[in-house]
Amino acid sequence: MSEPTLGCKMLDKQALASQANQDLHRVLHARSLAKPESFWAEAARAVHWDKPWDKVLDEDCAPLYSWFSGAQLNTCYNAVDRHVEQGRGMQVAIQYVSPVTDTEYGITYDELLAQVSRLAGYMHASGVKKGDRVIIYMPMIPETVYAMLACARLGAIHSVVFGGFAASELAARIEDAKPKLILSASCGIEPSGVVPYKPLLDAAITQSRHKVEQCIILNRAQYSAELVEGRDSDWQISVASAEAIACQTVAATDPLYVLYTSGTTGQPKGVVRDNGGHSVALSWSMKHIYDVGPGDTFWAASDVGWVVGHSYIVYAPLLVGATTVLFEGKPIGTPDPGIFWRTIEKYRVKSFFTAPTAIRAIKRDDPDGDFLRDVDLSCLKTLFLAGERCDPDTLHWAEERLKKPVIDHWWQTETGWPVAANLMGTAPVEVKAGSPALAVPGFQVEVVDELGEMVPTGQSGNVVIKLPLPPGALTTLWNNETRYLDSYLSMYPGFYLTGDAGYMDEEGYLYIMSRIDDIINVAGHRLSTGRFEEVLCQHEAVAEVAVIGVEDKLKGQLPLGLVVLKKGVTLSDEDLHRELIALVREHIGPVASFRLVSVIQKLPKTRSGKVLRGTMRKIADNQSYKIPATIEDPHTLDLVRNALTRMGYADALV
Repeated sequence: MSEPTLGCKMLDKQALASQANQDLHRVLHARSLAKPESFWAEAARAVHWDKPWDKVLDEDCAPLYSWFSGAQLNTCYNAVDRHVEQGRGMQVAIQYVSPVTDTEYGITYDELLAQVSRLAGYMHASGVKKGDRVIIYMPMIPETVYAMLACARLGAIHSVVFGGFAASELAARIEDAKPKLILSASCGIEPSGVVPYKPLLDAAITQSRHKVEQCIILNRAQYSAELVEGRDSDWQISVASAEAIACQTVAATDPLYVLYTSGTTGQPKGVVRDNGGHSVALSWSMKHIYDVGPGDTFWAASDVGWVVGHSYIVYAPLLVGATTVLFEGKPIGTPDPGIFWRTIEKYRVKSFFTAPTAIRAIKRDDPDGDFLRDVDLSCLKTLFLAGERCDPDTLHWAEERLKKPVIDHWWQTETGWPVAANLMGTAPVEVKAGSPALAVPGFQVEVVDELGEMVPTGQSGNVVIKLPLPPGALTTLWNNETRYLDSYLSMYPGFYLTGDAGYMDEEGYLYIMSRIDDIINVAGHRLSTGRFEEVLCQHEAVAEVAVIGVEDKLKGQLPLGLVVLKKGVTLSDEDLHRELIALVREHIGPVASFRLVSVIQKLPKTRSGKVLRGTMRKIADNQSYKIPATIEDPHTLDLVRNALTRMGYADALV
């Protein structure tokens, strides 16, 4: 027998390392479930506590579990003050990058402390106290981070509303949260131009039955807003003369923030996050998942209006003493599809987190990676993707262009941090395209059928998480415990319903294929829209795709695909149509009955990058629908309607 080659030996070592890391991951995961108290007590050492806990896990009010009951701390102290006290005040805490205003500057921990403590001092002098709610309606600027941290400093509960939300949507959140104060800016800036916020804010306050008596307005150079006398204060003048205030100790179980997510009833759901469990979970995740610690630079290219912005632009990087990049811009068009890569190079970003939608947009505009050729990405260790299911084609494109590990991971607004991920800081395992890897320690993920029975390996079902959820997950819905129980905990007693459908393979890798309501039934066959999209994205001409189920009298539903092409594609519509149908037939089979496909210029998405499949499905079936408040470009719904009309679905535009 001949000796194995050097290449074989290297592959053997990689396989052994991967298997060893899988074993380590499973050991950590098993310990977190078998002994959650000791597991999370150990993780809690990363956090400064003003008073230790009485119980790590309090099960007395199950299924409303709580973590670190009896403990006291302050999240702002952990994110800012303690780093200054430890002698690292001169380190950059926030690196602000705004290509839309051509502005870049760093803010040290010393400067961050000064800004946050003075803003908190002014808010305190204005009557804001522990437990009061404060709405923050602002763009991606440093003052937005100051506002969040100032609320945490006082023990006030912040609720960030994405800047530019319609007045009616903002009014609904004002009515539900009943804020003592609103912090806002005069405008936001999009690639299309300046978006005035102040008129929207004024209209929302007028519409709301809860009347807000105090607002602090930051006037930006691009748009100056008129202040309402007796209600509005000028940010710069007010904060400049305010006295700094120290951190207010709060209970670990006290709410840190309320973040509204869309609800099926049209009434937004206010996800409540606590202080203690949140700090512990995010600190743990930065070390073990993202491999980021003190002095490292971390960039989550999202918005503070979403959960990614809360967890991984603001709190998590600052909790561990890292530098966080605050980016006001887009992956393309501000000014070109190379802006992400140049920013990573310039600020030596170690770990980068964005949505698959952003990578697909870059791939569409720069399919060959021309904007990467002169960029040095030696600083970058890992690209993380989340927010929308990552199809294998997008993952492979990024791997080939970046020559870096590309890690898909899965979580939700409600969970606050990753449920399934590759532990890149502790036990990196094999990347399987289409899977966010293994369940993260603390999360016992199962796949069940409609009766709650576990389904066989490889079979699709509803993805659930066994209670208790780990620290950092939602504790309830604001002012609506009944809705929390009904929405998440009632369908499968003892489990949290994620609302996602998927399956697990023989190694325990999780595959999230779609939302539960995105499963389509074709002649009795339950098929995932995510699987169709995965196959269609394999075609070399396709940049991105959305598949929906449309009504059919014979088969119940049929899959319908809308595809966006890469720039420069010359393939005829007839050839593309034939090749896409053949691709689905090859990979899914004739059972898919896939014949409906059309090219579209742009897909309708939320500002966080989620494709609005539910709205498209209603348009196709001629059902009434409401334009989502989070939509990025309402005109895209007209594009969808026109494409559907050409295929015999939806009513034509008048």
